[in-house]
Amino acid sequence: MVNLLRGPDSDWFKNRINRAMLVVVLGFLILMSRLFYLQIAEGDNFRKLSENNCIRKRTVTSPRGIVYDRNGIQLVDNRPSFDLQIIPQDARPVDSTIQKLSDYLGIPVEEFRAPLEKSKGSPSYKPVVLKKDIGWDLMSAVEVKGFDLPGIQVAVKQRRFYMEESVASHLLGYIGEVSQAELDNESLSEYKSGDSIGKAGIEKSFEKILRGKRGEELVEVNAAGMVVKVINSREAGPGDNVYLAIDVNLQKRAEALLAGKAASLVAMDISTGQILVMASSPSYDQNLFIGGISGPEWKNLVTNPLRPLENKVIQAEYPPASTYKIITAMAGLEEGVVDRNTSFFCGGQLKHGDRYFRCWKKGGHGQVDVIDAMAESCDVYFYHVGQRLGVDRIAWYAKAAGLGQLTGIDLDHEEKGLIPSSIWKRQKKKVPWHSGETLSISIGQGYDLTTPIQMLGVIAAVGNGGVRLRPHLLKMVKAPDGEVVYESKPEIIGHLPVSQANLQIIKDGLFEVVNTKRGTASIARLPDATMYGKTGTAQVIGRKGDGPERFADDQKPHAWFVAFAEKEGKPGIALSVMVEHGEHGSSGAAPIARDIIRLYFDGEGEDSPNTNDKSVDGNIESPELLIF
Repeated sequence: MVNLLRGPDSDWFKNRINRAMLVVVLGFLILMSRLFYLQIAEGDNFRKLSENNCIRKRTVTSPRGIVYDRNGIQLVDNRPSFDLQIIPQDARPVDSTIQKLSDYLGIPVEEFRAPLEKSKGSPSYKPVVLKKDIGWDLMSAVEVKGFDLPGIQVAVKQRRFYMEESVASHLLGYIGEVSQAELDNESLSEYKSGDSIGKAGIEKSFEKILRGKRGEELVEVNAAGMVVKVINSREAGPGDNVYLAIDVNLQKRAEALLAGKAASLVAMDISTGQILVMASSPSYDQNLFIGGISGPEWKNLVTNPLRPLENKVIQAEYPPASTYKIITAMAGLEEGVVDRNTSFFCGGQLKHGDRYFRCWKKGGHGQVDVIDAMAESCDVYFYHVGQRLGVDRIAWYAKAAGLGQLTGIDLDHEEKGLIPSSIWKRQKKKVPWHSGETLSISIGQGYDLTTPIQMLGVIAAVGNGGVRLRPHLLKMVKAPDGEVVYESKPEIIGHLPVSQANLQIIKDGLFEVVNTKRGTASIARLPDATMYGKTGTAQVIGRKGDGPERFADDQKPHAWFVAFAEKEGKPGIALSVMVEHGEHGSSGAAPIARDIIRLYFDGEGEDSPNTNDKSVDGNIESPELLIF
């Protein structure tokens, strides 16, 4: 043998042995690789697949918390919903099953193919939703034909229902199916595909309060995927119930008054910061979003020129116009450039360099002090104050009063507005500040931009003695058993930069605005409540020359009115009203505020005068148009 291996054929023999050993080693490696793939790489999936052949774990969704207004009136509810599902591994052959389903229900089979195509790549034991919210009739038909529809099942879920269609939609928001981006967010790791989550408004802000705790069931199923036994279960825990600060009756009235306009109204309890009304017009029906909004419905919303999806209270930015004179007056008094007795002559315009800056009253107001200037909204008076202050001192007081920054209200997507300064212009525009621009700033025009809720914060603080409160929507949270688990308290975020003596001067001016014949908002006067306010008429386009005011509808000025009111026995209320292209704050916005205040104090409103009627009582303040 030894000789044989050492003979001429020994190399041939050794090669044959080596090749045989190589084949054995390769075969072993292939087997090991396959074993690794089955046991390690896909082990979890195959284990779940095996378990799901007979034992399955099912998620039980928790009832979402209910939403009420401050008086316990229910705004949002849950209702049962039936989703048609298929489990592909139980429904084989799938094509035959969905064809029979289509025939039984009278629904085109193509409607079922789309979600199946979308689910490709998912484990076959996972349910795929074929159609949401099918209603009682279709649910009954599926149950009757269930014996012939293996793998088809109806899942009972809780679906959100907004009881007052389109009322407070911007405030309440809506829920929708959790997106892939949200599933990828580590902070939302407890959510699973198919879950619902708050997408906007308080549904999003208070998601953790409203959501509750999901339950689970361990069930035994037969070969067709039908449940034959519940082995174990953990009940779902309902979410807590939310009581908002808003008064739904005030909310409805505000929305009725704003109907047909691009406008907003927000009102606050000046002693607590609780938001009593938040109306943005036009509105939309949140129920459209629950099961997934259709393409045409979405297109109608996003192409509407009145921007129904925008919450104009916190997202829309406007020049504050003459409402900003509160800031200029505050700065002038505190800096000592004027006092209560300082007066200037208004002849209808002021020359600055080689330019003329016009007052809204062509003939002028004559000799006016700060009280007169506030009451009649004299532009020339505030041009003088602005000249003495300079833009940077005005900007400091505006920011200290809360403008140009977020208010901190418990809603997403709030805008900051803009309070310009000389540094801001040098950095953003790459050119120095011009002194003439200060005159525009001093009456709330030029680069100035504020949101309605920011101006609400200013007027509310004037009304409560200078305390800036964080506006908030949440009044109380109750557990499902009725226990109060949270009750909101006023949160002080700052103080107006003004002494009590100077604040009183400003209040006296605001009183004259409403309660004297010469006041620009005398139309808003109430006989049985003490009311203070400031009108504003914000220009949309500039005008050169001194011709008659004729504007196209989309070029008419915006109408502002901010106010607070007091009456014995009730907390004071502050409001900010903005009507886009409403022309005059005195006629376009002030009557709306008066109606809401009356309803708040007395439980009843009154028919507002025609806000397009220029013959209403009081001065009709024109937009502050500058002549260059």
